[in-house]
Amino acid sequence: MKARPALPLLFLTLGICGAEKREDGFVSLFDGKTLSGWEGKKEFFRVEKGAIVAGFLDKKVPNNEFLVSKTEYADFDLRFDAKLVGKGNNAGVQFRSQRIPKHHEMIGYQCDIGSWSKGTIWGFLYDESRRRKMLAQAPQEKVNSWVNPKGQWNSLRVLARGPVIKIWLNGKQTVDFTEAEKDIPLDGRLGLQIHSGPALECHYRKIRIKTFKKQKPKNP
Repeated sequence: MKARPALPLLFLTLGICGAEKREDGFVSLFDGKTLSGWEGKKEFFRVEKGAIVAGFLDKKVPNNEFLVSKTEYADFDLRFDAKLVGKGNNAGVQFRSQRIPKHHEMIGYQCDIGSWSKGTIWGFLYDESRRRKMLAQAPQEKVNSWVNPKGQWNSLRVLARGPVIKIWLNGKQTVDFTEAEKDIPLDGRLGLQIHSGPALECHYRKIRIKTFKKQKPKNP
């Protein structure tokens, strides 16, 4: 006599797995078809094969350009995938940032993507147009073992709660930073960057966010 499979247990297991993949509380910021909810120079940003593509493969990018969220966020868990294609090797995602009036730049925090003269910067925390320096980073030997080769997708996560910012690259934590300066804004817009320089495309997909109530400062 053949034993019957434990169907209720099987369905329960599948249900649990499905629940984990749903990422409860997250909202998609990209519908996979349009740039709805974002603003920027459309000549630098387009949608291809379910991803936002920034930049070009056949010409240089003259200035840093940003596709910016119309909504502002304070405390959140942001997750997305990115990959670089082409000769250039630098992009990033702004958060708690703003556009600089009458300028192509943004000012604020950036989750960095790619590399620079000192090595890999995937998942590092940079202060764009403000302090203009890397605020936190992982050791090169570690991040180089975590990042996927150029042209392949990498998953990034940015968790911002009050003054604390944490970043993960492909599930490995690269940043645990606490902002010490009291005048730094802890809210703002998101921005998908393509860096100026050699011909380059940065592809962004699966952009989703979970927001939290803004934390109140503790009494001294």
